[in-house]
Amino acid sequence: MDGIVARLRAAGCVFAEDEAALLVESASSEVELDALVERRVIGTPLEQILGWAEFRGIRLVVEPGVFVPRLRTGFLVDLALEAARPGAVVLDLCCGIGALAASIDAEAGVALDVFAADIDSAAVRCARRNVERADRVFEGDLFAPLPVELRGRIDVIAVNAPYVPTDEIRHMPSEARDFEASIALDGGEDGLDMHRRVAQEAAAWLAPGGLLVIETSAEQSERTRALFADAGFDARIETDEDRDAMAVAATCSVRAR
Repeated sequence: MDGIVARLRAAGCVFAEDEAALLVESASSEVELDALVERRVIGTPLEQILGWAEFRGIRLVVEPGVFVPRLRTGFLVDLALEAARPGAVVLDLCCGIGALAASIDAEAGVALDVFAADIDSAAVRCARRNVERADRVFEGDLFAPLPVELRGRIDVIAVNAPYVPTDEIRHMPSEARDFEASIALDGGEDGLDMHRRVAQEAAAWLAPGGLLVIETSAEQSERTRALFADAGFDARIETDEDRDAMAVAATCSVRAR
């Protein structure tokens, strides 16, 4: 154990002791353990090695190459839960492994109709194992794969779309840059390509007065807010300093419809 901790520390793992314990727990033999440690030493995200990620107390299935949900994204769950009433239709858009859908469904305390969608097939495969209703996880580009009967009926949309500018990806930690799918990170030249598309397409899917919450950054928050305001939404910036999280909350107004 001490040798494993030393190897992880030398590789820059901040929580080497905790990670070592998880790797030991996961391995079925010394040979497998050595292979797991080696993968971690070269920078593979711990979650992809273990095959699961913990998000808001839930263990979610993770495959190699998929985006690992960050702590700050839990802020979207809080915002969505504040708006979700009993029986609400909720969509986790750009769902990745389905972290938002699974958490919202688990924490709501009332019955919700929860759906999810993503374009990445590996992420969708994970999401179908992580959410309660696998048949409500759809694979495709933004709203395109959703059942047409959801148009104009969704009460809450939670979105964690990629928002890293293309040129900034090379500055990201290796765990993200080298081991997560670029489609989950790359937001285009200014990072807002997907935000623009969501702002233009979302009103047709939201119920009147419906809410969309989308993760953004401090540098991009005002531009993201403006995109939704220009599309006819009542949009505001929300912040959570404890999690270093920022989101735009956009309400579907009559003008947006």
